[in-house]
Amino acid sequence: MVRYDVRGYGRSSPPTTEFSPVGDLVSVLNQLGLEQVVLVGCSMGGDTALRLAVDDPGRVRALVLLCPGVSGFPFPEEPELDAEFEALVEARDVDGLIRLGMRLWAGAGADEAAVAQLEAAVPAWLDQETYLRKDPPVYDRLHEIQARTVVMVGDQDRPILAAVAGATAARIPDAEFIWLEGADHHPNLRCPDQVAETVLRLAL
Repeated sequence: MVRYDVRGYGRSSPPTTEFSPVGDLVSVLNQLGLEQVVLVGCSMGGDTALRLAVDDPGRVRALVLLCPGVSGFPFPEEPELDAEFEALVEARDVDGLIRLGMRLWAGAGADEAAVAQLEAAVPAWLDQETYLRKDPPVYDRLHEIQARTVVMVGDQDRPILAAVAGATAARIPDAEFIWLEGADHHPNLRCPDQVAETVLRLAL
């Protein structure tokens, strides 16, 4: 099993040049000599996994999508939230961004593990948009997915993310949809055994 952090997140260095999430994924797979894989993507990682499954279906054997954020989905506008986020980024207010992240993404509780996840993510929020080259939207191409797919979302996640997950599962042929009881936007922390069992089920 291989796990990597997107540029600027966790233990990955901040970006210094333009990059594409799916381009980085392909680079990782190529460097490791992995020709066909089961992809597990959480949040924006789900969108990256879907993009590769559409662009290069022969390379993706199965997908496990955890509370995926899917580009092209008709997200409702949230101008007040956007303004709050942008003001915190402009002020480079790391503590404020962590508090905002806890409010949005940690509905199951502000424990140390959830705080640590956000502390590892917030630095990327400050500068990523300068270098991020967004991949083409994938929502309208979900019907093309050929890989076996499981979509999982927590009942404590934001309602809009539950809607995205449901719509994604409905559009992907024969996709399996799983509710995670007691989970928010950190399903790997809240339901680690259930997530792991699902990944192994698709991998074997």
